[in-house]
Amino acid sequence: MDFGKIKEMMEQAKLMQQQMEQAMSQVQVEGSAGAGAVTVQMNGHKQVLHVVLDPAIAGSGTADLEMLQDLIASACNDATRKVDEALQGKISGALGGLNLMNMLGK
Repeated sequence: MDFGKIKEMMEQAKLMQQQMEQAMSQVQVEGSAGAGAVTVQMNGHKQVLHVVLDPAIAGSGTADLEMLQDLIASACNDATRKVDEALQGKISGALGGLNLMNMLGK
């Protein structure tokens, strides 16, 4: 067993992890729903940074509130999908096109 090779691989893995953390902190996306009535800004750690609501959708009825809740959830899901896509692009670039997700069966 070549411990030098193992140590080198561990160092490369640590470097890749640091690069991923840096890439995640640089990603910022915007998801929307309801033709832009609800917009959510999210970072690469999938934290919601900001929510913007079009004042025209703010009604006073229960149906309006339920619709608004659905739109916010949809906008968050849209932003999450965009974070995943952005990070996948960065991961692919960092790994030289090697798709680990496919190798892991995901």
